[in-house]
Amino acid sequence: VQLQASGGGLVQAGGSLRLSCAASGRIFRINTMGWYRQFPGKQRELVAQITRDGTTNYVDSVKGRFTISRDNAKNTVYLQMNSLKHEDTAVYYCNAEIVKEIRLLPTNVWGQGTQVTVSS
Repeated sequence: VQLQASGGGLVQAGGSLRLSCAASGRIFRINTMGWYRQFPGKQRELVAQITRDGTTNYVDSVKGRFTISRDNAKNTVYLQMNSLKHEDTAVYYCNAEIVKEIRLLPTNVWGQGTQVTVSS
């Protein structure tokens, strides 16, 4: 099972980017999916999470600007980032709790990071 993230890049402050992350491999069900970010020299932090039924959770600094969503049929999670600020510059990672087979416990899977750079 793997997660493949895409959509990062360079954008001016005030601009928008949309990140995508698709899961592939042996998948029975995906529970919570989320996006984390890591600033240079800092630990990875949660940005947003979404449960299978669509309940969302955001870190305060992105509320009202970022929107997390998912397509369960495509095993994909998205992060729409609007009104980007220079301080959003970081490497963004997707994460998912994936159940590979019925009756197995979920596995925590990370995608590769994607760089988001916001110029001021």
